[in-house]
Amino acid sequence: MLQDFRTPTLREACPRVLETERLLLRSPTLADVKAIARLANDRRIAENTRRLPHPYSPDHAVDFVRTMADEHRDIAFLIENNFVPIGMIGICWREPELAELGYWLGIDYWGQGFATEAARAVIDYFFDEFDFELLYAGARVANPASRSVLEKCGFRWSGVELHRFEALGSSTPVDSFRLSRGVWSSLKNWANSTKRPR
Repeated sequence: MLQDFRTPTLREACPRVLETERLLLRSPTLADVKAIARLANDRRIAENTRRLPHPYSPDHAVDFVRTMADEHRDIAFLIENNFVPIGMIGICWREPELAELGYWLGIDYWGQGFATEAARAVIDYFFDEFDFELLYAGARVANPASRSVLEKCGFRWSGVELHRFEALGSSTPVDSFRLSRGVWSSLKNWANSTKRPR
């Protein structure tokens, strides 16, 4: 999936489950394979997600879950709403010092604010658990909904890059974004709408 880059060490106390007002974010397991494959096997998702192949089979989901469990290079959360899987979100390291937020939702869950809610929780987790000053993200130029999610989370546009999309079999323009720790810190009041007391 990624080259063999070092992933920063997680703090001992880091949670592998995040909760928001409507969502539970947890590590995916092999029990989730059918749900992940069913959700991800839509060309509209694959065309906006760099590394998702299309068609997306249960074997792809098995490989993904095993890679996340075995290699510990990236962080992935299955997003659940009312205990029903609705998508994935996580952080990958393209380089040792370059962490990038990525996410996708099943088509039936678009336009309901779930991506923004999940992204805010993972952004909080990232800046709380890692000593990085910047978090990066990208949205295909033809995907204004994803761009809107990033802007709502405080990301600032930083340019356009070409990235290869597996499902397209070619490169396409991507709006690049970055979020600084300082901007995140000033926006932390969103915690009232993303973190639910236990």
